[in-house]
Amino acid sequence: MKKAKMGTEAEGKIVGIEKKHYVLVHGACHGAWCWYKVKPRLESAGHRVTVLDLAASGINATNIQDLETMSDYSKPLFNFLASLPPNHKVVLVGHSLGGLNLALATDLFPHKIALSVFLTAFMPDTSHAPSYVIQQYIERTPAENWLDTQFNDNGKISVMLFGPKFLSSKLYQLCSIEDVELAKALIRPSSLFVEDLSKANNFSKEGYGSVPRAYIVCKKDLGIPEKFQVWMIQNFGINEIFEIEDADHMPMLSTPQQLSDALLNIASKYD
Repeated sequence: MKKAKMGTEAEGKIVGIEKKHYVLVHGACHGAWCWYKVKPRLESAGHRVTVLDLAASGINATNIQDLETMSDYSKPLFNFLASLPPNHKVVLVGHSLGGLNLALATDLFPHKIALSVFLTAFMPDTSHAPSYVIQQYIERTPAENWLDTQFNDNGKISVMLFGPKFLSSKLYQLCSIEDVELAKALIRPSSLFVEDLSKANNFSKEGYGSVPRAYIVCKKDLGIPEKFQVWMIQNFGINEIFEIEDADHMPMLSTPQQLSDALLNIASKYD
């Protein structure tokens, strides 16, 4: 296991690396829009970048009330990976809850993924139920930490929507005021899909467990704190760890250049 740190925004850009195809997966309540600073940075370095909205996210027309499972929620990602030509591999990046979408997709399409990158994300293992890390997170997070986040049970899944105070003080505390306002305008209700994941089969060693994994630790994250990120890494193991010193839970917005450099550095080592 290797560890590297990404420092200030002024640190050097990575040059001379083989062209990659990055697929960037957003977290709960967000959409493809949250990658708007990172996508052009990776593209300017000569890489192909795909950002997509998961079901009931961003501009995807599905309603959260129509979803029952994490697989339903992940379907746009599954459809995209299934559409790729043979022998075409991607660097799959999952942010926050997107780590579960990443794990599901990797279990189904391990041959399409050169590297899985967990960006301050929930990283499940192959020994417990897929819900394990989320349940551990819920148990270790005091109820008052959720602030004004709204929770509702629609009879099939528990639906949540981040509140303005939670966004600004727990997720976006190092982001610009403009990005906080953007999030307030664009977030949509989502779900952790614990009900579904607690009954699902474990992720397989032959699928999800067979693909190289990297983890990007955001050391100023108050949403998924560094201590919990480290616990997940110790729980399952990782090929490489990168740390971004001054990143909150939204490094694609608060430290986009550092995140882009980290992704370029990590992916350069995997085909």
